[in-house]
Amino acid sequence: MLRLPSLGELDSGMAARIYLCTSPADMRKGFDSLAALVKDFLGQDPLSGHLFLFIGRHKDRIKILYWDADGFALWYKRLEEGTFRRPRVSSDDVSVELKASELAMMLEGIDLKSIKRSKRFTPAARKTQPR
Repeated sequence: MLRLPSLGELDSGMAARIYLCTSPADMRKGFDSLAALVKDFLGQDPLSGHLFLFIGRHKDRIKILYWDADGFALWYKRLEEGTFRRPRVSSDDVSVELKASELAMMLEGIDLKSIKRSKRFTPAARKTQPR
């Protein structure tokens, strides 16, 4: 029988955590300036190996900073059309943690604010607590 992975299984396969900065970032910032933002503004360790996402003011650019064993790596994408859609966050949050599947959807142009999970059947023996 064919068994496809669930979103939960895909998300649990990624060891690094993903943090999205909720404030617009200056896309002129480089490795050291973004690492300082991670430490001072987000209160996280930039050397942790986690992914730190920064979206520009116009929401058409994204940078992802991470520590890659022996140095910082920076991934950068500029959209020619459209914008990156952030998930809903409360106004006092400086960052929000994303799942790997949410990052993939955001990079593919899916609006995370409008996604709704419908109620699904879970057998009594396999019930888990909602996230």
